[in-house]
Amino acid sequence: QVQLEESGGGLVQAEGSLRLSCAASGRTFSSYAMGWFRQAPGKEREFVATLVVTDRSGAYVSYADSVKGRFTISRDNGKATTYLQMNSLKPEDTAVYYCAVTLSNGRTSGYLTRPSAYDYWGQGTQVTVSS
Repeated sequence: QVQLEESGGGLVQAEGSLRLSCAASGRTFSSYAMGWFRQAPGKEREFVATLVVTDRSGAYVSYADSVKGRFTISRDNGKATTYLQMNSLKPEDTAVYYCAVTLSNGRTSGYLTRPSAYDYWGQGTQVTVSS
């Protein structure tokens, strides 16, 4: 079992910044894909970013087009924590943000944009961007 806990959400003005954290606990793992998703009221959960770490290939990241150039996903292995740095925030970024992880290998970057690709989820943290 893996437990995930998000933090760092809050209220920020447009063009501001926030950094979300996702702390993992439970079993240890060296190969994984950590994703960030968000869900606004009345909308489906949507992909934001993913960070894939493998024993053989190292690490790579991918982003949704809507956040590319503004958001950055990163990790601190020593703390078993993944971060989502969000800059130039817009009101349309307002949502509950979730982190999720899968320990399954070989999932393509395209597949990792789907919530169903992930096995464990955090409880979410609210991000509200005012105009």
